[in-house]
Amino acid sequence: MTYTVHIEPTGEQIEVDEGQTILDAALRQGVWLPFACGHGTCATCKIQLLEGDVDIGEASSFALMDIERDEGKILACCAIPESDLIIEADIDVDPDFAGYPVLDFQAVVRSIVDLSPTIKGITLELNQPMEFQAGQYINLNIPGIEGTRAFSIASKPSQAHEIELHIRQVPGGAATSYIHSELNVGDALSISGPYGQFFVRKSDAKDVIFIAGGSGLSSPQSMILDLLESGDQRQMYLFQGARNQEELYNADLFRELAQQHTQLHYIPALNEPLPDQPWSGFKGFVHEAVQEYFGAKMSGHKAYLCGPPPMIEAAINTLMQGRLFERDIHMESFVTAADGAGTAEKSALFKRI
Repeated sequence: MTYTVHIEPTGEQIEVDEGQTILDAALRQGVWLPFACGHGTCATCKIQLLEGDVDIGEASSFALMDIERDEGKILACCAIPESDLIIEADIDVDPDFAGYPVLDFQAVVRSIVDLSPTIKGITLELNQPMEFQAGQYINLNIPGIEGTRAFSIASKPSQAHEIELHIRQVPGGAATSYIHSELNVGDALSISGPYGQFFVRKSDAKDVIFIAGGSGLSSPQSMILDLLESGDQRQMYLFQGARNQEELYNADLFRELAQQHTQLHYIPALNEPLPDQPWSGFKGFVHEAVQEYFGAKMSGHKAYLCGPPPMIEAAINTLMQGRLFERDIHMESFVTAADGAGTAEKSALFKRI
């Protein structure tokens, strides 16, 4: 049995299978609904039920309070239709969003490389090509571990049969510990994707500032490779932050790309360079490198930020002090259980992220 869900104010309709959540059905039919955690704890996917009956599922009492339930509020990531529905959602989809439907894929591990002491590069060959926008992510199912884990795609969209992931080992993290210690070339994995609203707004010709920290380099790498492949001539500035030389991975790749493409500028920053390894580049945090490079003249750019929450917050402060504001700042924050990932992290500086 399937139910029809009519979405206001866009007028779109989706078909939802029995037992399927509204969010899962929407994403698999290329219809974007806002969401973050995907399991009922952050309230990003809160919508208004106008007509019909639903099972509200495992919605947290913090994300969906009793008074909101009485008012007909539901969480799209948990709500399962029990009849045809009419819902109202706060949808603000960017016109550059391609809306590729989420699909399930079978993948085989083709290579595992050490990018740094804490980050591995994993290449997966897919059973069918995946359409995605540079900057989006996939959900990975890991054997013996409940739920899925999200990882940004580091490869370019034209490489549709094969995707690259950069995976940092999280202390105490079951999923990343498995990937770093037990995953082998030839292993089979299942994934779904693409997900996310982090992508280059190609219709806006402004020059671009990329700010990446740790394994947050993955999305900017995909974006830059895609832009360069398409012959895009806008000026691109990649600021890559790491603790030391050993953690500054793929630096040779971007130095080489910057030599080949005059529109690409690569600025690495180390906040704790190793004393026994000479370092002539910027010493300090990556947002400080942005400040030194641009001063107070950051307006007229688009900025894409990817990395841990403290880096994101510091970078947003720096960009806004340089007269770059919310409409031109886009981000993907890497939140783990160690960061308190039970709720979605949002910048207090933004009305919406």
